[in-house]
Parts: sequence; structure tokens; C-alpha cells
Amino acid sequence: MKKIRVGVIGAGHLGRFHTLNYAQIPEADLVGVMDVDKEKAERVAAEAQCNPFYSLEEILNQVEAVSVVVPTDLHHEVGQKVMDKGIHCLVEKPIAQNVKEAEDLVQMANDKGVVLQVGHIERFNPAIRALDEFNMQPQFIESHRLAPFNPRGTEVAVILDLMIHDIDIILYLVKSPITHVDASGVAVVSDTIDIANARIRFQNGCVANLTASRISQKKMRKMRLFQKDTYIGVDFLNKQADVYQLSGDENTSDMVLGEMGVGDKKKQILYKQPVIPEKEGLRTELEIFLDAVRGNPSKQGVSGKAGKAALEIAMKVIDQVNGSVKS
Repeated sequence: MKKIRVGVIGAGHLGRFHTLNYAQIPEADLVGVMDVDKEKAERVAAEAQCNPFYSLEEILNQVEAVSVVVPTDLHHEVGQKVMDKGIHCLVEKPIAQNVKEAEDLVQMANDKGVVLQVGHIERFNPAIRALDEFNMQPQFIESHRLAPFNPRGTEVAVILDLMIHDIDIILYLVKSPITHVDASGVAVVSDTIDIANARIRFQNGCVANLTASRISQKKMRKMRLFQKDTYIGVDFLNKQADVYQLSGDENTSDMVLGEMGVGDKKKQILYKQPVIPEKEGLRTELEIFLDAVRGNPSKQGVSGKAGKAALEIAMKVIDQVNGSVKS
């Protein structure tokens, strides 16, 4: 299998993880990591046993594909410079700081014929991937993504920092146009929104209720999905999924918890814990990106178009929150 010459732009917290993961992927030829902060670039490069770079031009002359892991307000500028050279690009979430910039990046990827994917890592969480075997048609979704306060990331609203993960997953699962978005929130300890709740209605009748906070006492990343005869609980932190179903099939290998109904309408309550893939989400995400670069596009990758769609809804939530605060 052809190895892809790949690099990482940005040697911060997430950039380090991208670099270390590429170093462990046999299909990747890790050229190096670039950062304008030479100390950061050298430290991460030494850890991953690759070359440090200090300018964008220098690293782009030696790679076929890159991860762009820089602050959100630089995604547009850096992403355009990368793709303008015909280099494939995985940009961390959110795809850009506004919808216009996201549209520019998607258009440039189309014009240049390069792969553009977005680092919505929770799409690759083993607990979500374990649900691939189920027919997902959720009609009500509730998600909670809570975290203790950390100054890192407070330059953007919690909607772009945390809630956008769940927005992306919900759009991926529901696959129906949105008809209404209602939201509220408040800035508590930073200058941007620290806690928010959004209610999203879809054309097919599904309703999603999302809560995100970065001022919680403890972490919580859970999603509950309800559909006809099925309840699914997803724990992103513990990488676990629990599925409860009503079934009239008496010849089942699933655990039977009890029965509901009477006579011919009686159904068994079945419990199943799907087999969780062992591979970590970031490793899977990067491998899928490299596979697309080799010309084998995967439906499992988060496309630039999907990243833009998640950003559009996130910005609507922010606009709703800001409007409610002003009023």
C-alpha cells in the first residue's frame, strides 16, 4: 500500500496528538510538524521522531496531505494556502469561524480536486461506530456534553467548542432538513457563551435537545436516542452503548429483561451491548482521511460539506442565544 507523505500544521495540544497518531500509522509517511513556535515544533517532532518545520511554505513543499490543527480563526487562511497547492486537508473542527469561510474552503476543495475532511472526532468514537449495525431512525434525541472549566478554548462559544460535536452526530443520524432552532445560553466565567441549550426540530418529526456546558463540576458526554420500539444510550467518555428494544421474536440471543403488553401484542424487552471497536477515534479518523487521499473515499469520513452543515446550525444556535440575551 502506498504511503502518504503527511504533515501536521500546529504543534499545540491537539496537534501533538495528530502527530503522534500519524507516527503510528503504517500507511502514513510522517514528514514532520510545523509551528511558528519553534520550541513547540521541536518538542513534538522529537517525541514523534519526525522533522520540525517553522514555516508553512517549507512543510507544504514536502507533503501530499496535512492535518490543520491551528486556532479556528486561522482555519480559513491556512486551509486555503494548503489546498491552493493541491494538498489534501483535514482541518480540525469547527471547519471555520463563520459560514462564509466554510463555503470558501468547500469550494476550493472542489475547484482543486483535493480531499477536505473535518476533524469531528466524536463521529469516530467507538460507541457511535458500534451502532452501525442498527437501523437508526431516531425521533427524539437528548444530549449532554459537560466539562469543568478550562481556559483553553474559551476564545469561542461553548457551542463551537463542545456542542458542535453533538450537532454533527445528530445531523449524521437524522438525515432530514431542519425546520426550527430555538436556543438560550449565557456567558458566566468568560467573554463568550459558557453554557447553552438548543432545541432542534427536523422535517421528519425528530426533535433534538442539546445541552453543552464548560462550567460543570464533572465531565459528562452522553446521548440518548429514542425511536419506535428502541432506546439507545451512548456514553462517549466510557465508549459504551446500551440498546433496549421491544421485540416479538422469541428466538433471540439477546438478554431478555422482561415483557410488555398482553396476548398477541406481548413483546419482550431485549438488552444488547454492541461490540465496541477497540481502535481509538482519532486513529480511525486519520486512517479514513489517508484512505480518501489514496482515492478510496469513505462514507464514514466527515466531508467539508458536512462540517459546513454542522457549523451552520451552530451559528444559528449562537445567533438565537445572542438574540435572547439582547432581548
